[in-house]
Amino acid sequence: MKKRIIAAALGIMMTVSLAGCSGKLSNEYVTINQYKGLEVEQVELAEVTDADIEDTINSYLGATPVQIDITDRAAQMGDIVNIDYVGSVDGVEFSGGSTQGMGTDLELGSNAYIGANGDCQGFEEQVVGHNIGENFDITVKFPADYGNEELNDKVAVFNITLNRIYQEEDAELTDEWVQSNSYESETVEEYREEIRKTLEESNQSEYDNTLQSEVFDAFLEQVEVKKLPQEKVDQQYDYVIEQYTNLAQAYGMEVSDIIESSGMTQEEFEAKVTEIAEDSVKRSVACELLAKKLKLEPSDEEYEQRVAEYAESYGYEDVDAFREAFSEDIIRNAVIEENVVKYLAENCVQVEKQDDADAGSEE
Repeated sequence: MKKRIIAAALGIMMTVSLAGCSGKLSNEYVTINQYKGLEVEQVELAEVTDADIEDTINSYLGATPVQIDITDRAAQMGDIVNIDYVGSVDGVEFSGGSTQGMGTDLELGSNAYIGANGDCQGFEEQVVGHNIGENFDITVKFPADYGNEELNDKVAVFNITLNRIYQEEDAELTDEWVQSNSYESETVEEYREEIRKTLEESNQSEYDNTLQSEVFDAFLEQVEVKKLPQEKVDQQYDYVIEQYTNLAQAYGMEVSDIIESSGMTQEEFEAKVTEIAEDSVKRSVACELLAKKLKLEPSDEEYEQRVAEYAESYGYEDVDAFREAFSEDIIRNAVIEENVVKYLAENCVQVEKQDDADAGSEE
C-alpha cells in the first residue's frame, strides 16, 4: 500500500478552513459526506496451511538444485554439459561464435542452440555420445531467417571441447541446507516456522492492502468537488507530462510516439492527463481536510521515520537520495494519505458480498 500511496500522492500542501456539521466536512474545495463507517465488501484473511508451507519450501529447494557430476558415461539427452566451442564458416571464425575459453552450460534437449537443418543434425544432438575431455567437430546449418546476414543459411563448423557432464536434482531439506539458505533458522523445524510466519505476514499484508484500497475508493466516492485550486491542478498536469517525457526519453522516443502507440489523439491524451491531475488534487485536498479534522497529520518524528521507511522500501541509497527524487510536498502527502487510509480501514464496516442472484432477488 505504501508504494501505491506514494506513487499516487502527487504533492499538494494546502491550508484549509474546516466547517463540520451533520457528520460532514467541508472547505472551499470539497465536501466529505461520510468518512466513518464506510461500507466495503468483506475481505477474507487467507489462512496458512501446512500444504502452503510445504509448497513454498519445495519451490525454494527447486531453486537451489544439487549438481551431480556424471563421469562414467557419455553425454545423453537431458544432461547438462559444460563446453567450450569455436565456430567458423568456410574456415573463418565468426563474431559471437566462441566461448573464448570461458565455458558455457547447455542442457541437451533444450533446443537452445541451432536445430537440425537439411542434411545437418542439430548442435545438441551432435554433442550426445561424447565424453568428458573429448575435443571434436560438429557441422550445423544456420536457418535462412537466423537474423544475421553473414550467417543466414550458412553451414558452420564448431570445434567443441566437453568439460563436464552433470545433472541437477532438487535439494533435500536438511539442517545443513537450512543453515546455508536462511538467515534466521538453524533447523528444519525452525525453518518451517519461519516460512509459516513469512506467509502469515504476506497474507496479512495482502489483506490490509485490499481492505485499504477498497475503503479508500469508497471514501473518494463520498467526496464532492466544489472546485479545485487550478494552480495545483496545473502543477500536477506538468508533473504527469514530465513522467511521460522521462519515460519516452528512457526508450529513445518522443511523447508523441507514446500517444500514437496508445491509440489516443493528442486531445484525448491531454484530456486524460487533466483527469489524472484533477483526481490527484481531489485526493490530496480530501485527505488534508480529514487529516486536519482528526489530527492525523504526522509529528516531526513520525514524518522523519516514514521518510526513512520509504527510502528503504524504494531501494534508495539513503534518505538524502530519496529526498532528491521526491519533493517534500509529495512525501508529506504520502504520509498523510497513509494515515488517512489506515483510519478509514479501522473505522469501516465490512459487509458480506452478495452474489448476482441474491442481489437480483432483493431488487
